[in-house]
Amino acid sequence: MKLTKAHIHDFRCVEDSEPFSLGPVTCLVGKNESGKTSLLHALEKLNPLDEARKKLDKYRDYPRFKLTDYDASLPLSETTWQLDDSDVAAVEEKLGKGALKRHSVVVTLKHDGGKTWEISLDHSKIVRHLVSEAGCDAAEVEQLTACEDSDELAQSARAIGAEGSERVKTLIAKLAEIRESKPTLGALDVLSKRMPKFLYFSLYDRMNGAVALTDLANRKGNNTLTANDRVFLSFLEFAGTSIEDVVALQQYEPLKAKAEAAGIGITRRIFKYWSQNKHLKVQFDVSTALSQDAPPFNTGIIVRTRILNTLHDMTVEFDNRSAGFVWFFSFLVLFSQVSKKHGNVVILLDEPGLNLHGKAQADLLRFIQEELEPRHQVIYTTHSPFMVPPRRLECVRTVEDVVIEEPDGQKRVLGTKVGDEVLSIDPDTVFPIQGALGYDISQSLFVGADNLLVEGPSDLLYLQAFSAELQRRNRTPLDRKWTICPSGGIDKVGAFLSLFAGNKLHVAVLTDYAAGQKSKVDQLKASKLLKTGHVLLATTFAGTTEADVEDLIGDEVFLDLVNKALDIDGKKPISAADLTATGEKSVRIVKRVEAAARLRPELPEFDHYFPSWWLIQNPNFLEKDSTALILALDRFEALFKAVNSLL
Repeated sequence: MKLTKAHIHDFRCVEDSEPFSLGPVTCLVGKNESGKTSLLHALEKLNPLDEARKKLDKYRDYPRFKLTDYDASLPLSETTWQLDDSDVAAVEEKLGKGALKRHSVVVTLKHDGGKTWEISLDHSKIVRHLVSEAGCDAAEVEQLTACEDSDELAQSARAIGAEGSERVKTLIAKLAEIRESKPTLGALDVLSKRMPKFLYFSLYDRMNGAVALTDLANRKGNNTLTANDRVFLSFLEFAGTSIEDVVALQQYEPLKAKAEAAGIGITRRIFKYWSQNKHLKVQFDVSTALSQDAPPFNTGIIVRTRILNTLHDMTVEFDNRSAGFVWFFSFLVLFSQVSKKHGNVVILLDEPGLNLHGKAQADLLRFIQEELEPRHQVIYTTHSPFMVPPRRLECVRTVEDVVIEEPDGQKRVLGTKVGDEVLSIDPDTVFPIQGALGYDISQSLFVGADNLLVEGPSDLLYLQAFSAELQRRNRTPLDRKWTICPSGGIDKVGAFLSLFAGNKLHVAVLTDYAAGQKSKVDQLKASKLLKTGHVLLATTFAGTTEADVEDLIGDEVFLDLVNKALDIDGKKPISAADLTATGEKSVRIVKRVEAAARLRPELPEFDHYFPSWWLIQNPNFLEKDSTALILALDRFEALFKAVNSLL
């Protein structure tokens, strides 16, 4: 059975979640206090793995503002489950082929803890199956299959009663095998046993670094285990032993062997997914308690988990490692045993990896996808961009605590709502999704080994256009090995390069140059982020003291390009005289054209990107042989030769 849809009613801060779909892995994204944890707890109440978590408390779990109207018979959750082939086969084994009209069921949990199931059955097929299984003769078949449902069948069979054949008595016995002789209850009995349990795991569940085995064994016997105790017991199971076995061992060597075997096994398991520090090993020390230690560590056998750092040749107590490592370790230990111990469970993870570095959260996502998803359905909450799978946004649901402001200024609280699509008008809610997408997009900006950073998209288009024209003229274009990438200007180049330093890419920078930027350029050249000679200035090729890429085009050609792009034929074009009449002192052509355009209200607003876009759409503009255009091509060719020499 797979959970495909849920609808939560009146549970803590959730008044009406609205129906939302669930997949193999579902990521619930929302800001703090949006109700994500309440959604997980509401789902868990349906069928918790830990029976102690099943209890509902109306004073804690029911919305306080509705408490005076509390009705225990109302639904807390409505869940839709898709049956798999084995579920269908199990029902058909009891009720016959085709017994189910639909291969899905709806299970409703009420606030009093009761459940109702909606199961769609084909009663006529069930009747025929039961009659056939009893081996009834033709006359009995004709009489009994006229019954429309099992109730009528049971009445007819009992009416025949003792006077009937052994076949009818067999039929009555088969009906008695079904609870109250009702197929719906029979199907429910089959499917309820097959419904997955819900296992909830929070940020605070972690293994203790030191455990007094005798004390733990006593608490297990008294049924007073904590969540942290259960993680340690899962670790013992992972190591192939149990608390009872370890306590019973009275020889050092067997104890030591089990401890070392556990250390080797868990180290290999952990560091398949822990990429933050590969120089660690997990070690377990099993020793007799010392009388001067604090209770309960002063009696019996004590197991201490320590982490060896092979770079520093020293061990550190497990509890003194980073909170992120302790949580990750505990998480992997617990879920390494989930499938073996509990079979098909739905895993509910509340803010997993909150203490982890972004890359470690990516490791956790990888573990969920590679280890958990093939065996379990996973539903987790997060507000971290690194826990949002950017290439699987169909897995993401937004969670918001919705408040509507009425025209009279009053606020109407609608409570927690779950968005079935990755859409929200609340910027705080979608921020993690935006962050995940932004990071993923930025990581894919570099598509080659050799990358030329420019300031903006217009620079990219100009370089592409002039490179294509130079190639058409059998002159030197920009080598195809280069991938041109806008970086946002010289202020952002340093951060940009630092961000992608781990990609081991070859990067050169072509930067615009204006007054006041000398120190920034010098700082970039002096940094170790770029190889020597890999910072190229537009001024070097434009032959001016300040320059953008547009200045390599030259005043005459750029003005002609702007006039064509703005489509002002028939009107007075922007002329060289207009550029000086504005009083703009910059030598950069873009600044002077912007100033001239502002004095021409009949012209559309000047956008320095638009001429580059127009040029890409109209490459024949560069096919002229005017002196000014030839000089522009010469300047771009000199630039391309310099850039190509860096390969």
